[in-house]
Amino acid sequence: MAGSDQRRIITVADPAAMAKAAAERLIARIAGNEGRIAVCLTGGSSPKALYQLLATPEYRGRIPWDRVDWFIGDERLVPRKDPLHNMSMARQAFLDRCAPAANVHPIATDTADLNDPDVSAALYENELMAFYGAEQLDPARPLFDLVLMGVGPDGHTASLFPGFPAVEETARWVVGVPKANVEPFVPRVTLTLPTLASCREMLFEIAGENKRAILSRLFAGEDLPANRARSLNETVWLVDQAALPEDVRG
Repeated sequence: MAGSDQRRIITVADPAAMAKAAAERLIARIAGNEGRIAVCLTGGSSPKALYQLLATPEYRGRIPWDRVDWFIGDERLVPRKDPLHNMSMARQAFLDRCAPAANVHPIATDTADLNDPDVSAALYENELMAFYGAEQLDPARPLFDLVLMGVGPDGHTASLFPGFPAVEETARWVVGVPKANVEPFVPRVTLTLPTLASCREMLFEIAGENKRAILSRLFAGEDLPANRARSLNETVWLVDQAALPEDVRG
C-alpha cells in the first residue's frame, strides 16, 4: 500500500499558529465524517500545544467526543506514569478531560512483558483490526480520518528509524522496535508505513530552529522515513518559520 507522492507544505508563523492550524484541520476532518471517526495521535513536543488547545472551550465544544476514537502512532515501552509515555502526555493534555475512556486506545506498556515490544505490538495490531473490522487494509476504506506525525533529528517519524527493518515492513500493521536510534534508548512499538498511510489525511507538525537541519535533508529528497510516510490521500506538512531552512525562507 503505497502513499500518494503529493504532499502540501504549509508555513505558519510559530508553534501557536501551528496548533491552531492543526486543530482546524482536525475539526474539518471530523466534520467530513458523520460516522465513527478515528484519529491517530503522535508523541514528542510538537503536538502538545495542539492537544492543550483541543481541551479549551473554543474547540472542546466542536468535537463529538462520543464518536471519536483516539489511537497512537507509536509508544515507548515505559510505565504509563513515566513522563516519556506518549499517550499519557495526550491524556494529561486533553483526553482524560474530554474523551470517553472507552474511546482512548493506548498501546499496552504496563505488562509483565514490558521489555518485549513484539508482545505489545501484536496486542495493538489485534485491537486495530478489531476496530477496522478486517485483517487487510482496503485502500478505498481508510483506517484513520487523520494521522498526526512529527519528524525526529535523524529523519525518523513515529518509531520508524532510518535503516531499521520496521521501515521496510509491509505485511504487519504494528511492529516492535527493540532499541531506538535516538534518545530515549528504550524499546518501542510503532505502526508501520502502510498502516499510517491508511488515512484520509496525514498531518505533520514541524516546529523550531532545531528541526531546520533535518528539514533541509528532507526537502532535498533524502531517503528517510519521514519522506516515505505518505497518506494514500492527502499529506500536509505544517512548518513554522523557525524550522524553515534558509534557502526556502520567505
